[in-house]
Amino acid sequence: MASSHSNYINSPCAACKFLRRRCTSGCVFAPYFPPDEPTKFANVHRIFGASNVSKILHEVAPHQREDTVNSLAYEAEARLNDPVYGCVGAISVLQRQVLKLQRELEETNADLRRYARALGGETTSNYGGQRG
Repeated sequence: MASSHSNYINSPCAACKFLRRRCTSGCVFAPYFPPDEPTKFANVHRIFGASNVSKILHEVAPHQREDTVNSLAYEAEARLNDPVYGCVGAISVLQRQVLKLQRELEETNADLRRYARALGGETTSNYGGQRG
């Protein structure tokens, strides 16, 4: 859930602090970039720019803004870690891991079926459990 700006009444949001400007009660950044998360805004600003983020937040319905900021923050961090592929690179790595694990599971299930046949013809499910 978005942080309430009123929780930090004496402190500007991370965006205003980073941009060295006065944080007003209507600050579009304040609910999503609290003062205790300065890196979140710094990363988003570095990749997308404050002006673009402000435009995006004004174009998005208020109930979608928190998810929008979280997506921008995730992509910004991914871009900083992998400037070429960003989060697509992370997704690709995870997809390769899933395929590898699926192959390992298939091999293990085949080993279990062979083992069950060697024990006297018992059958097993695809997950290794015995079937009647």
